[in-house]
Amino acid sequence: MGQKVHPKGLRLGITQMWDSRWLFGNKKVYRETLLEDIHLREGLMKQFEFAHVCRVEIERAINKLVITMHAVKPGMLIGRGGKGLEDVKAFVMNTIGGDKIAQDKVKMDLKIEPIKKPYLNAYYVANEIGSKIVRGLPHRIVIHRTLDRVMESGAKGVKIQIGGRINGAKISRREKYYQGTVPVSTIREDVDFAKFPALTKSGYVGIKVWISRPPEK
Repeated sequence: MGQKVHPKGLRLGITQMWDSRWLFGNKKVYRETLLEDIHLREGLMKQFEFAHVCRVEIERAINKLVITMHAVKPGMLIGRGGKGLEDVKAFVMNTIGGDKIAQDKVKMDLKIEPIKKPYLNAYYVANEIGSKIVRGLPHRIVIHRTLDRVMESGAKGVKIQIGGRINGAKISRREKYYQGTVPVSTIREDVDFAKFPALTKSGYVGIKVWISRPPEK
């Protein structure tokens, strides 16, 4: 059996940064803040899925909270006249608790970052494949077209794995598709990884995507 290491976990603190960054914490504060960040991140990505939010970074200081949302469609997230940002702020207040923010006198700062090349983002690619499989499209055609689009976007390589009762099969199986090179053990390589569960009529089909991205200029 191969010993699998999470591609992002291997590179944390070396070539990639944590999605949650704090300047304080003890055991109790750590536990509460970690759960708060998980609920906040999952909630934002689900609530504003229409804008294809692929990543949420949370930075905390003693009296400051900075949330950076990376979206494929930032215009839809901001909204007309910034109304969308008010909805985001209201959602954050409801999740964390308006009383807690007012009591601690926390200053909230929201930032929206556009994703210029969506097909170099592993979460977006996994989400796209999952949504098409849920609609009943042939998975092999969907995956091969996605592989081509990822490579056309400038990737060095891409690997896609799906597992479950694919196309409603009675027995679950796994299928892997490759294009280019994805050196997951080379720490200096920028490898983006994401997984996405697609709920079909026959049950969940798990999708994993690895993308070896070119160096940023």
